[in-house]
Amino acid sequence: MATAQETHEYPGELNDVPGWFWPLDQVLFSWFLERQERLDTRGDLLELGAYLGKSAILLGHRLRDGETLTVCDLFGAEPPDAANRAEAAKSYSSLTRQAFERNYLAFHHTLPKIVQAPSSAVVDEVVPGTCRFVHIDASHLYEHVEGDIGAAKELLVPDGIVVLDDFRSEHTPGVAVAAWEAVLNRGLRPVCLSSQKLYGTWGDPEPVREELIAALRGRDDIAVTVERAAGHRLVRTRAKGKRLRPPSLPSSRHPAPVPAPEAGGTQAAPVPDRTPQARPAARTARPSTPRDRTRRLALDLLPPVVTRAVRRYRAERRAKAGRTPGTAQSRP
Repeated sequence: MATAQETHEYPGELNDVPGWFWPLDQVLFSWFLERQERLDTRGDLLELGAYLGKSAILLGHRLRDGETLTVCDLFGAEPPDAANRAEAAKSYSSLTRQAFERNYLAFHHTLPKIVQAPSSAVVDEVVPGTCRFVHIDASHLYEHVEGDIGAAKELLVPDGIVVLDDFRSEHTPGVAVAAWEAVLNRGLRPVCLSSQKLYGTWGDPEPVREELIAALRGRDDIAVTVERAAGHRLVRTRAKGKRLRPPSLPSSRHPAPVPAPEAGGTQAAPVPDRTPQARPAARTARPSTPRDRTRRLALDLLPPVVTRAVRRYRAERRAKAGRTPGTAQSRP
């Protein structure tokens, strides 16, 4: 299947941007960010690992005056170690800074602050305690994810939200170990889980968790299940089929053009006019005359064989004149 970069210079909408940012997480990102705006929680936004910009575009859509979105990614730069180099060659060989910037600028007038470096460099670029939302989606290696979680704890405001991607995918066991280690040993408190991401905070999770449960249970397109494990309340969310109602998404500055009709193609059949039409007036019967009555009486008195012959003769004459008994026909 062709990607957005192969078919269009710019994506026409957010879901034209390649990436693994599923609709349920688009809903959850939007809900957390809208809640922070409603409560006037101030702070910057941070993404570690941006790929081609799909989630960064949504984060940039939620920036307010005076806030900064920082995006940290290698974007093709040399990875810091051999394991990271192998990972980048396998999963991100098509990633370039140019592709990210082209996608981002299709939705926004200016670029975010870009740190083209390993995610460990972000602590030197962002002031501690200034972020309200951090999305971690960089390396899948335990050592790197463990460091990224530590950086997020340092950079977030007290009630800020951190999102850990791929915390339970079969091909990312290092992320799973780092994520649950943070929950069990490093004070991270889960707020909710989606199919791919863990949403948590180092603040009090109860107010945001209760508000989220109430909001999601008011929807018929998201299933919510609450479980307990190791003293933590785990809110699991799941999209119900393909009926998920999307959030308010950023609009592309380059919407996809409406395709023109193909040359020589079949034109769409016109929609029939369903407006009630007036029926043609029924023909008025010719008044009966004494002569007509006399003819009918004579026919009734004749033998049946003669009567049938006379009526057949009259029918043939009417047919030749362009009429059949009881049916109006057009003349040739």
